[in-house]
Amino acid sequence: MSTDPDNGRTALVKCLVWDLDDTLWKGTLLEGGEVRVPDEVRQVVQELDTRGVLQSVASKNDHDLAWTRLERLGLAEYFVLPRIGWGPKSESVRAIADRLDFAYGAVAFVDDQPAERAEVAYGLPAVRCYTAEQAASLPDLPEFRPEVVTVDARRRRHMYQAGFEREAARSEFTGPDEGFLRSLDLVMGIGRAAGEELSRVEELTLRTSQMNATGVHYSASALRSLATDPAHEVLVTTLTDRFGPHGAVGVTLVRKDAAVWHLKLLATSCRVVSFGVGAAILDWLVDQAARAGAHLVADFRPTDRNRMMEIAYRFAGFTEEPCVCRDAVPRPSEADVQRLHLVSERRETPVTMVVEAVDLA
Repeated sequence: MSTDPDNGRTALVKCLVWDLDDTLWKGTLLEGGEVRVPDEVRQVVQELDTRGVLQSVASKNDHDLAWTRLERLGLAEYFVLPRIGWGPKSESVRAIADRLDFAYGAVAFVDDQPAERAEVAYGLPAVRCYTAEQAASLPDLPEFRPEVVTVDARRRRHMYQAGFEREAARSEFTGPDEGFLRSLDLVMGIGRAAGEELSRVEELTLRTSQMNATGVHYSASALRSLATDPAHEVLVTTLTDRFGPHGAVGVTLVRKDAAVWHLKLLATSCRVVSFGVGAAILDWLVDQAARAGAHLVADFRPTDRNRMMEIAYRFAGFTEEPCVCRDAVPRPSEADVQRLHLVSERRETPVTMVVEAVDLA
């Protein structure tokens, strides 16, 4: 069983890929007759969807016939990036995982045929394979049971489907990138995290690596404690556009003192890098600090994956130049944490999005 090296727990499945004949439904479609989906299997599909597990299809079948049948059965909407055709199922599963940008260890496959499971296991050893008989009990397994199901998890499929529509629109757009971003009607919200939002923030600190300034994971309990501390601001950033919500895409942790604001953590989702969310958050925070007459000091710990975040800090104007205000911030306990500094100044709002944010000044 795959485990998460960071916490030793069973690694969660992010996408379950279904075979169709005698797995999702009873019967073989191309042999004629009527196929049916058992109630317990339908319940599994719906339950995993509410938990934020994406689901797809890898089936050897006639595509149009199979997809039409899924629509008639009221299940087509639950499946993203279906691969229905006659190629090896390992290649179908690989294509689905690659398109979702998921590690193969985060993908599972269920099929009634031992030969098909063996072919997938041989080609993709990290993919977890299950028999059709196990399908009804999958929600009971630890790899399908996240500790917390957030608002964003419950609508994860919808966000991915909106993302595919967004990508299709981008491929058809003939103007410059800025023109496309303007066409999206982007609205970025920045607010104080409270209640269920704290779980969304915790999830972000767990899921981000390329765009995490320190690589630090804050638990929901730690965030809850900081959120009730008058000296700290725990902020969650959301993003929406004309295709729908992106969900929670950023978390910012700031300690505010009169002369200096200490940016302890900035993490954003890799899904929104191309929209300039990280830069927009930093510009907004710099502007807020300038209005309060405070300098900014930011923590940054270089990792093998967060080079883009370092570029965002440098581009925003953070440097390692000395300033007396840096002495007011307690030294980091970790030797590899860099202390970056910025003399804050008023910043313009981005031209590609509307920013609706809380006032920190």
